[in-house]
Amino acid sequence: MFKPVLTLVAAAFAATAVPAVAAEKAPVVLAAASLQEALTDAAADWGRRGHAKPVISFAGSSALARQIDSGAPADLFISADEDWMNDVQSKGFVRAGTRSNFLANTLVLVAPASSRVRVTIRRGLPLAQALGNGRLAMADPDAVPAGKYGKAALTSLGVWPALAGKVAKAENVRAALALVERGEAPFGIVYATDAKASGKVRVVGVFPAASHPPIVYPMAILKNASSPAAEPFRRFLLSGTGKAFFARRGFTVR
Repeated sequence: MFKPVLTLVAAAFAATAVPAVAAEKAPVVLAAASLQEALTDAAADWGRRGHAKPVISFAGSSALARQIDSGAPADLFISADEDWMNDVQSKGFVRAGTRSNFLANTLVLVAPASSRVRVTIRRGLPLAQALGNGRLAMADPDAVPAGKYGKAALTSLGVWPALAGKVAKAENVRAALALVERGEAPFGIVYATDAKASGKVRVVGVFPAASHPPIVYPMAILKNASSPAAEPFRRFLLSGTGKAFFARRGFTVR
């Protein structure tokens, strides 16, 4: 006698619970390519907590900034450097009071996992000679943060002029990593977190922090954000729980 009533109660609960979740508009996040694993982990956890899972687009920060400039609909922007966030903010695309630097990273030199070469990162390092006829895989040093950091480091070490003509420019840091993973480049400059995420490369050198600008990841809500979940998700990423996903992937949390 009670079974039909319980069934109806359960059905009524489902009918009220499902629309509540469905009504939450998922935030759209534009994020630097190097954040792929960590941010995907955090977004999945956010979804498991009963929220609409964020929709994330990963690319080079320069490409994402250009998308924002062109009017791409998005709620959050996470850049791999302050320059591109500054660019977006200077054009009025950032919601006031929502910008924060919450992550840091390290720049490393990688080689295919099968390589046995060793490189000492120092002033005048003979990387051009070690490359031979090969190319140095880097994100575009004129636009993409990882490439800009790499160029700054090599310039500081006095070897950029010898290497500028040997660079294989990639659209983002993950594309540069892939060139080394496939053995198409004997060396590449990526973030420590990228190397950690790959089982196909190994770190052969770490660039001194003083050789390049600090690697900082700023995050902000965009002025035209339309998802009410954008601010709660931003706060989640800044919380201890959210930052733990990035720390596990090798980022330094701030």
